[in-house]
Amino acid sequence: MNEEHDETQTASLTCERQAWRARFLTRFNRHKNQLARRWWIPVIVTAAGLAVQAAVWRFEKPLYISSGRMIVNLKLSIPEGSLYTEELNNFLGTQAALMQSGAVVQRAHQRVGDTLAGVDVQPVSLKALILPKTTIFVLQGTGEDSRYTQLFVQACMEEYINLKKEMRAQTSDTTLAGITEEAVRLEKELRQCDQDLVAFQSSNSVILLQEQGNNAGSFLAGLSQRLATLKSEFALLESLTLEQNLERNQSAQTVLPAQDPPDELVHFESIGLSDSDYLRARQQVLLLRAEKDELGQDLRPKHPKIIALNEEIARRERLLAIFRQQSAEQLENRKDSLSRQINNLKSQVQEWDARALDISRKGAEFQRLKANSQRTQALYDRLVGTMQTLDVNKQISPESVTIMENASPAAANRAGLPRKLLFGALAGVAASFLLLLLLDRLDDRISSFSELQDLFEEAVLVQIPREKSALRKGEHGLLQPQDERYAFVEAYRSLRSSLLYMAKPAQRPRTLLVTSSVPNDGKSLTSANLAITLAGADARVLLVDADLRKGSLHNRFGLATGVPGLSETLTRETPSRKDEPPRIPNSPPPDWAATVQPTKVPNLFLLPRGATTHQSSELFLSPLTVCFLEEAAAAYDFVILDSAPVMAADDVTSLAPHIDGVIFVVRAEHTSARVARAALDLLYLRHVRVLGLVFNAVRPTSADYYYYYKYKDYHHSYPAA
Repeated sequence: MNEEHDETQTASLTCERQAWRARFLTRFNRHKNQLARRWWIPVIVTAAGLAVQAAVWRFEKPLYISSGRMIVNLKLSIPEGSLYTEELNNFLGTQAALMQSGAVVQRAHQRVGDTLAGVDVQPVSLKALILPKTTIFVLQGTGEDSRYTQLFVQACMEEYINLKKEMRAQTSDTTLAGITEEAVRLEKELRQCDQDLVAFQSSNSVILLQEQGNNAGSFLAGLSQRLATLKSEFALLESLTLEQNLERNQSAQTVLPAQDPPDELVHFESIGLSDSDYLRARQQVLLLRAEKDELGQDLRPKHPKIIALNEEIARRERLLAIFRQQSAEQLENRKDSLSRQINNLKSQVQEWDARALDISRKGAEFQRLKANSQRTQALYDRLVGTMQTLDVNKQISPESVTIMENASPAAANRAGLPRKLLFGALAGVAASFLLLLLLDRLDDRISSFSELQDLFEEAVLVQIPREKSALRKGEHGLLQPQDERYAFVEAYRSLRSSLLYMAKPAQRPRTLLVTSSVPNDGKSLTSANLAITLAGADARVLLVDADLRKGSLHNRFGLATGVPGLSETLTRETPSRKDEPPRIPNSPPPDWAATVQPTKVPNLFLLPRGATTHQSSELFLSPLTVCFLEEAAAAYDFVILDSAPVMAADDVTSLAPHIDGVIFVVRAEHTSARVARAALDLLYLRHVRVLGLVFNAVRPTSADYYYYYKYKDYHHSYPAA
């Protein structure tokens, strides 16, 4: 499943890339064809741009240029606090902008006006340039008066230096005032700090606080250590049982306090058992019981030995109980003593902790007052030192600006003609391409096979290349025997094949109508050459000029003008053919057959237009038209009718419903897609069978058009069509 999904995704991406490539090539070819068709627009617009620039160069007033140079020696470090700071990366750009600022320009105009009395202010374009990898500025002025321009550039350099001095002086004065105000504030704050420090020392002994702080800390640490020891011992006694405590005393060789023992205990001690022997006494009791159990297996309970053992065991257990009770009382007394000591130490710790905190707070308050006083004193001393050196620093410039070269005499500078012409040509080319794009947006004429496929769902039967050679020779573009227009001939042969093999022989269309949306799409030439090609395939073909308004097929075939034709046939009152007996096959057709004229092409016959009429639509709706089409289809293999354009008259929409199929001609770079779509919709409203589209007059250089003889040229004569 994953492999199938990957293959499907890959195929989808491939189709998308191919579709995008096709759309791109279509747009590219459209623009290329439009440029080939409207090449005169870029030529005219570019020529206009060149002419405008040449006229501007010819009639513009000459300008004068004067330039001067200034050098700036930048000092990166300034003592006493770095009162002037500026980033080196932005320094040069800032100075260049300052040289061209309005303040400098206004002062320069005023100075030049004072120098040249009675001269009005003249516009001068000022530009500040920085030489690469240097701090040298080139100040360049461009104006219409040479003397005024030179004086203006010189005045700008001098006024720039004066403005820098004023800015430094103003900055120093402002800084001095701010520092003085800050020093006064710090002086008041320093006096207040000193008063707070004296008041604290008058109510507290600093030396005594330090000694008490040290002693309180040591004493509090000792109390805390003792309290922790007693708490540990009390917790241990709480967790031990009596036997565990006796074992602990035995291991630590603890001796209970001396007191008057009872008589049993004196007897207990008389037999040699002490506090440390408590566990051994218990073991002896256990041994006596074991001995009793062993003797009880052989002796009776009333035996003297058993009785003696019972008395001994009872006596020893009684003594152990007395000793255990005494030990328990001593343990409780010890716990009570530890509890009282712990409570006493807790009280002392709390008392000394509060005393130590008070001492610490007073010490911290003293240190804060002292540090605040020292900080304020340091700031005050620094500001006083800065104020003392500020007057000296006012005279120190962070950069030394000097005029390296005075303003040069203004020289005439007429803009170069090649440069202006180049600008005009580029502007003309850009404007022409914008105009071509605008015209392309407004133009919906079909220019390529890809566009035709994108805009129409109908099948494209053939592409017919554009041929102008025959028209230049005075011919009518008809196919000729031994015709050397190989691609032109092959296109009509392809159209013939499309018609012959598009359906089964029984369903093959016999009557064909060739039309277009508007005049000059090439429908008449297409119908004539299609008839010639079908006749060349040994088929009897009748070519009918059904354009009763402006038909000209008789002129194309060199026949006489004014002979009777289709118009006379349809206006003749002919009786109905339903009552007549069927005609013998291959018999001469009645009535209209007399107006059919043979042509120079074998098997091709022409029924000319006849007299012109403006009632052709009514004639095509008459029953005579149906009779004529039936008889013509029976007499000939193919009947091809050349009709008027769909949008020019109602002839086609009246005649086409009686025809087997309609061939719609679309001329490249001439037929509007919108109009062609409307014409096809009109045909579909009459339930007309549209066989397909003929894309006529296609540029052979188009990327969508390929034919065999484009790559290989045959020099032998081409066989007859």
